[in-house]
Amino acid sequence: MSQLTTHILDTTLGRPAAGVAVALLAPAGPADWRELAHGTTNADGRLTNLLPLGQRLAPGVYKLRFATGAYFERTSTPHFYPVVEICFTVADEAHYHVPLLLNPFGYSTYRGS
Repeated sequence: MSQLTTHILDTTLGRPAAGVAVALLAPAGPADWRELAHGTTNADGRLTNLLPLGQRLAPGVYKLRFATGAYFERTSTPHFYPVVEICFTVADEAHYHVPLLLNPFGYSTYRGS
């Protein structure tokens, strides 16, 4: 399992959100971000191999970008947020789990374990 993991739960359906594209970004300038890695959630809504095994993030600010619009469009579900971006801070070499609780018109997140 990589240092950074995520999972998405579709709270409207009460099940994992599979097949959602996720990108990890790092600052590349005052208003720019560069992609470090990307992946897609599995059937359980999880992405456990976003970083190659053994790769560590340096302390700093990062962002996860979730392509939520494409997820909802696959099922013709009206939605408000085509993309969800979550900025977070890595302070050390601990494991960071960033879950996304998602529905068509809202979302929530927290630092998981």
